[in-house]
Amino acid sequence: MQTYTNPVYKGYFADPFVWEHQGVYYAIGTGAAEAEGMVDEMAPALGVDSPNKLCVFPLLRSFDFLNWEYVGNALLRPDPALGDNFWAPEVAYCDGTFYLYYSVGHEDKNHQLRVATSDTPLGPYKDVGEPLLDPNSCPFAIDPHAFRDDDGQWYLFYARDFLDTEGGVRAGTALMVARLETMTKLADMGKVVLRARSDWQRFLANRLMYGEIFDWHTLEGPCVRKHGDRYYCFYSGGRWETENYGVDYGVADNVMGPYSDAGNETGPRVLRSVPGHVIGPGHNSIVLGPDGQTEYIVYHAWGMNMAARHICLDKLIWTSDGPRCDGPTWTPQTISGK
Repeated sequence: MQTYTNPVYKGYFADPFVWEHQGVYYAIGTGAAEAEGMVDEMAPALGVDSPNKLCVFPLLRSFDFLNWEYVGNALLRPDPALGDNFWAPEVAYCDGTFYLYYSVGHEDKNHQLRVATSDTPLGPYKDVGEPLLDPNSCPFAIDPHAFRDDDGQWYLFYARDFLDTEGGVRAGTALMVARLETMTKLADMGKVVLRARSDWQRFLANRLMYGEIFDWHTLEGPCVRKHGDRYYCFYSGGRWETENYGVDYGVADNVMGPYSDAGNETGPRVLRSVPGHVIGPGHNSIVLGPDGQTEYIVYHAWGMNMAARHICLDKLIWTSDGPRCDGPTWTPQTISGK
């Protein structure tokens, strides 16, 4: 048994996505530069010799799941006209190729989903040259998450904006799922997974969006796990800069839905802030630990001084009431090795 204490990496590392390949763990996320809408001109990238080739998205590596080192930036920057805001990267591995899904845009508008490829987990990843969704029909799409079902079919979950409020739903950012025709092409825009319905999911009251004023709500950061015969779509709700931000989930009998997150009316059920210790835990991924059995939820959280978001991890627990988490924790935790 070994121990760790959150956060497991001291640098700024938001929206963490962790995966394992050939016994090595990798983490990719939104770095400090990306969060500020900048490109770090000093950030190195493995396999890139020219200093004129700027790269984005910090990449970490760990050989034991506990100690993480920065190894460079992953993505060769695409056309600068696409924007300076790079958010929430995730990686999927299929038939010998690594696919990096991400969004890029200009602050809170004109954000598009894109994909880049590499032959190695460390990259560099090169953009394929086309968006996954037409920006004219979907001007704001973020947080892509690729999920492979048991039959080998891949799906892409993501978040986009909705302005209607029929049937008790709230205007704001919410979740979608679409089938991937290939790893770089969506079959269509897909179907709605979940819409915001609860007060704790409010991002901002009286927010000016699309030329109107809305009571804006947010569901984002989808992460899907199949447990038993059911599909669980974890997501983060609320405002990422506040203590009301946390992780909840919807559940469905089919990967394309319908999903229900009934039961969360009083707040997120998987991760939530702990006053005086952890603020705004969210935007999670899920990975098996070194023992090959224990599932861990990997997420970011603010320190008490709100200076940065850091990568944290805690055990994911499956109960008769649905998935729960031991965290967020801030004291030493044990972890089982191989």
